[in-house]
Amino acid sequence: MFKKGFGSLRNFFKDVKSELLKVTFPSKHETIGSTTVVIVFTVIVSLFLAIVDVVLVRLLRLVV
Repeated sequence: MFKKGFGSLRNFFKDVKSELLKVTFPSKHETIGSTTVVIVFTVIVSLFLAIVDVVLVRLLRLVV
């Protein structure tokens, strides 16, 4: 009973190790580029939402 359990656990960790060896991490240049894209996109979306918010508040004030 325990042999089968420990054997499958051993196989699991063996598979985990083999999968981790396939992982490639981005270079510093790629990380900086991706981070820049995310920051720029976040700023653009936040500006868009701020403009929409201002417009909707003004429309609501006209209605009320």
